[in-house]
Amino acid sequence: MRALFSDILDQAKNVRVVGAAANAAEARDQIDALRPNVITLDVEMPGMSGIEFLEEIMEHNPLPVVMLSSLTQAGTETSLKAFELGAVECFPKPLRATPEQFNKSVGKLGKIVLAAANSNVRDRKTVRDQKQVDAQFEWNGRIVACSASMGGIDALTTLLSDFPSNCPPTIVALQAEPALVETFIKRLNTDLKCAVKAAKDGAALSQGTIHIAADPECHVVVEPGTPPRIRLIAREPIEGARPSANLLYGSIARGAVPAVGAVLTGMGSDGAKGLKLLRDAGCDTFAQDRKTALVAEAPTAAIELDAASREVALDELATTMIGCCNIG
Repeated sequence: MRALFSDILDQAKNVRVVGAAANAAEARDQIDALRPNVITLDVEMPGMSGIEFLEEIMEHNPLPVVMLSSLTQAGTETSLKAFELGAVECFPKPLRATPEQFNKSVGKLGKIVLAAANSNVRDRKTVRDQKQVDAQFEWNGRIVACSASMGGIDALTTLLSDFPSNCPPTIVALQAEPALVETFIKRLNTDLKCAVKAAKDGAALSQGTIHIAADPECHVVVEPGTPPRIRLIAREPIEGARPSANLLYGSIARGAVPAVGAVLTGMGSDGAKGLKLLRDAGCDTFAQDRKTALVAEAPTAAIELDAASREVALDELATTMIGCCNIG
């Protein structure tokens, strides 16, 4: 498997593999000698596990790390642990791959590694105690819409931990592996006071519920009404993204649904154009502060397009957005 991923990365544009290690001991020596920009780390290694070695790296010599993991139930739990420890991204190991799937992996993993090289590696926060804001929050009718891709699991863990049990109806467009998102939703339902669900076609946007849309085969939009409803649409990716944050935000703006929007960490520029439509429609719009965004490409695109009214640090974003939805 190590040789397979070395081959994949050797074929990727603007990526050069400078070394390969069979275990943690070899990896330590090569990291010191070669000083790589990014490390790809297999969860399953002989001796010290990939998770244990990741923890060591982030404690003593923080570097961008892309974890290679399976998408079994155990694998997705391990991936979430890797995000908590500081991994930039978790890439699924192809158990069986056709030539076409292999070629897609080449391009996707190459882009991830390049984005990781420019990421903001930092100590991650565990889910903090939820602030007791329930009694102070009185919903004013606005919905919350967010988007994220690379680094999104970690950012959403921090953001949503401050949402009250009676939070505004919330829709999130998240580009991540569906199996990982399924496990992530289960964990959020354990950790948070509000309900968290996978977005379903026709679901009503109601107070106290967060809907996460991550199906790579469908876009998500909001249909105006009382209450507004989620619609899932099977159509081609838009500028390489599906679900497209641009399409989500655009549907809210065109439907004149009162809303607050925010573009979080992620690769590329998806979300910027749609967020601009939201802002032009009179909605409050924000971008995650580029200093706290693990991958700042998406927030940067929103800021440069003047789509966000301002940048907000991740640990202040929930309070800011909830405040926009509060009558008080």
